[in-house]
Order: sequence, then C-alpha cells, then structure tokens
Amino acid sequence: MGISMRIRTAVFPVAGLGTRFLPATKAAPKELLPVLNKPLLQYAIEEARAAGVESFVFVHARGKSILEDQIDRYPALEALLEHRGKHEAAEDLRSGTITAGDATFVRQPEALGLGHAIWCARRHIGAEPFAVILPDDLVASEIPCLKQMAEAYQSTNGMMVAAMPVEREEVSKYGIIDPGDSDGALIEARGIVEKPTMEDAPSNVAVIGRYILPPEIMHVLENTAPGAGGEIQLTDAIATLSADQPLHGFRFEGERFDCGSIEGFLKANIRLALQDPKLAHCVLESIEQMPSRVAA
Repeated sequence: MGISMRIRTAVFPVAGLGTRFLPATKAAPKELLPVLNKPLLQYAIEEARAAGVESFVFVHARGKSILEDQIDRYPALEALLEHRGKHEAAEDLRSGTITAGDATFVRQPEALGLGHAIWCARRHIGAEPFAVILPDDLVASEIPCLKQMAEAYQSTNGMMVAAMPVEREEVSKYGIIDPGDSDGALIEARGIVEKPTMEDAPSNVAVIGRYILPPEIMHVLENTAPGAGGEIQLTDAIATLSADQPLHGFRFEGERFDCGSIEGFLKANIRLALQDPKLAHCVLESIEQMPSRVAA
C-alpha cells in the first residue's frame, strides 16, 4: 500500500527571538504580533487547516510557552463573547485554537538554524510528507498558499517549495532556485542555493516560507554541516536530497509579506486594512488628512 500524498502534518518553526522588533518582542513572541486584530501565528494555523493539516508541531524556544496559551481553547471567554452577542469575535477566537492532542510543542535547545529546528520535530513526522510554514511569511490570497501547494503536490512527488521572483539585489537574503522547465505554476528545480551573492545566483526565483517535504529529509538534516551564517540550513538539505528526489518550485497566487521585518509588517497591516470594508475608509481618510510634507 502506497504512502498517502495528503499533507496531514505541519511544522511551525517559532523559536526565533524577533530581534528586529525589540523592545516589543522582549517578552512577547514575534509570532503573536498582530496584523490587524489577528496574530501572525493564527494566520499560519488557519492556512494549514485549510490545506487539510490535522497535526500541528511547534518548534519553540525558552521563554515562548505563552504560545501554548494562545492556541489553547478559552471556553469562558468564548462563552462571554457569545452571551454578549459578539459571535464573530467568538468565531475568530476559535479559529486560532487547536484541539487538545493535535498540537505538539518541541523545544529547540540552541539557535542552530531553520534546518536544525525542523530536525527537532523528527519524532512527530511519521512516514508521510509534511509541510513547513514560517509564520513570518504572511501570504494574502483568495486560496490559502499551502492549500494551493497541497493540491498541486498531488501530481508530483519529492519536494515542493513556494517560490516567487525577487529583485536581483535581494537574492542574498533567500534560498534561490536553479530553474529548469516550467509547467503552469510548477517550476522544475535543478538545485537550490542558500543566500548566494548577486553574481553567483542561478536566478532571481526565491524560496519563501512554505515547504512540502518527505520524511527522508530528517536523515539528511542529521548529516548536514553548518552552512551560511554558521547554521544548519534547510535549503542545503533540500539541495542534497534533490539528487535523489524531484524538487519543484511553486509559483503561488497571492501577495507575500515579510512580517519578520518592520517594513513588511507595516505593509501587511496597511494592505489587509485596505481590503477590509470596515477599515479601508479609515485608512484612506487618515492618509488624505496627513500634512503634505508627511505624505510625501
């Protein structure tokens, strides 16, 4: 009997310190920073759930136990909101929670890189392909990004990474695909390079924080030496495994915001506010009322 191609498990690396948002992240994890009224982590959870994910694995670090409280049910608050007729608020609260037993928290003892964080989740993956979602990367789209990928994955095997073009000057911030043939949204990837210089980059097609990976990646990660930045890079392990398994980039529909940066976080709040009929007028009115020297 073959291995199911359904994506039932997702890993959420949430161990980062969020230093670009200090002092706001001194005590509050960056994953709980809100875009409008919803924390980044909840957007990621809802996206995973829309793709059919049933098992949620969070790789966190010391000082981040508050994340467990955030995803846990709060029946008293839900009941209070319902009693006061705030049904939409109660539903928003429930949509960010995970049923007991479906969430697992794993500690990353040292900040050794994204690849190491994924490896820390190895005992909770099983024998099926799994997803990785970086909550810092918020993708605003009609169909959630991971759902798009999961549907496309049914016609492939091996590995899949979300991909988008970036400016040549930006390639050193990303894993960059060496592209081959394209088939609709799918790009054959002949290789992948982590944070290359502009001169050495094989393209400007960058990997962003959505991956579908086979369980075999864990063995590769265990034997991957530190790479860029002295960390164990997930892209290095993917590049190694791509010698034996197909690798595809997936050009998703939607707009990606790097909410790990203040600039991207600000853009996400403005863009989503403009898409909300209740908030768009307020945003536009505030901009119109700005002194011309500020608006410029």
